[in-house]
Amino acid sequence: MPSDGITAIPGLRVGHWTRRRAATGCTVVLCEEGAVAAVDVRGGAPGTRETDLLQPGNLVERIHAVLLAGGSAFGLDAAAGVMRYLEERGVGFPTTAGPVPIVVGAVLYDLSVGRADVRPDAAAGYAACQAATGGRIPEGSVGAGTGATVGKALGPQRAVKGGIGSATEALDSISVGALVAVNCFGEVVDPDSGRVLAGPRDDKGGFLSTLDVLREAAPSALFGAFTNSTIGVVATNARLSRDQAYRLAVMAQDGLSRAVRPAHTPLDGDVLFVLATGAAPPPKADAPPAQAAVDLTTLGALAARAVERAIVRAVTETRGLADVPSAREWTEG
Repeated sequence: MPSDGITAIPGLRVGHWTRRRAATGCTVVLCEEGAVAAVDVRGGAPGTRETDLLQPGNLVERIHAVLLAGGSAFGLDAAAGVMRYLEERGVGFPTTAGPVPIVVGAVLYDLSVGRADVRPDAAAGYAACQAATGGRIPEGSVGAGTGATVGKALGPQRAVKGGIGSATEALDSISVGALVAVNCFGEVVDPDSGRVLAGPRDDKGGFLSTLDVLREAAPSALFGAFTNSTIGVVATNARLSRDQAYRLAVMAQDGLSRAVRPAHTPLDGDVLFVLATGAAPPPKADAPPAQAAVDLTTLGALAARAVERAIVRAVTETRGLADVPSAREWTEG
């Protein structure tokens, strides 16, 4: 049975490749039937692949996979394995020389945790595809979230473990899900209460306010030692144009802003992709034109909520790794 996650969207499969000893990994979202796609890049330090083709006015509108990977820019190599997996199955954009799989992706920086010389590569991307399932997917310290850390305003020695999480929201026949790998500079908070769930560690089994640290620390002390990103995929079974998918990505970023403080900094490469499979029933033929805007507004609000919940799950479902404790381990001793 599909879980309360992105695999609740029919037609999607998710797979992880994890190397716990090296504290790195990658995650792939497969949509082999193709999905209308868009991207919203908000962070100041992104590492991405094929995001230009998702811009309005370009030829290709449907993609076949999204890669989320650790390893910083090295991790983009894993996309070659995803392409090989899809090519072997005849999946891709049709050309005279055969199908060309369209694989987009984003990476996060985890080289300072575990082993910097072990990064996701083509074999890792292929293995993640082989592991892909449409059922319940592991969360926490797996896949792209394996080496993720959060709350780094006082440096990596005071950080806690990040991870990858997923959630879904539904209304009638429309569903929207999110899968997010959280490796942010800032803290993760409960969007409903504002309580810090994971942030810079204090000396008493609790967390400090990132804003307070920023107020007190010299600016030079905050730069150079850490690179961060919160990267993810939002997917829906709704029928969307590329422009509508882009608007959905913009609204979904609100969920990131509500769960991560601060978000979209110069130190973060925050990226959200959107996939619209179009498998839901079409709108009624007699629906007024304005109804599409109303429906997209509702869908965007649900997407933002799914992103919030996925980010929270990323830090609550994770476990400590490479001498970095999880938030639960730190607060519970």
